[in-house]
Amino acid sequence: MATLYRCGTPTDWLCPCGRVARELRRAGVEAQEVRVSRRRTHRDEVQVLSGQERVPVLVIDGEAICDSRRIVEHLAWRTEEAADRTVLRSR
Repeated sequence: MATLYRCGTPTDWLCPCGRVARELRRAGVEAQEVRVSRRRTHRDEVQVLSGQERVPVLVIDGEAICDSRRIVEHLAWRTEEAADRTVLRSR
């Protein structure tokens, strides 16, 4: 299971955190969402995980990935890898 550290915005359409949440659902990745403080100085857990105070941060397979673009690229790569494995098994 993955963990998404995201802002407190109540919708998935207004911010980069929401974009990541939508992509996680699209990729079929189960993720726990942790809403962090609006104040960057109160995001100690995010700081420890990623070395920064910005969100979104996705922790998946023990790896912390920062920046919504990088996270979306990683999810696309995972989906592609899974599809390739499925094709190889069916042969």
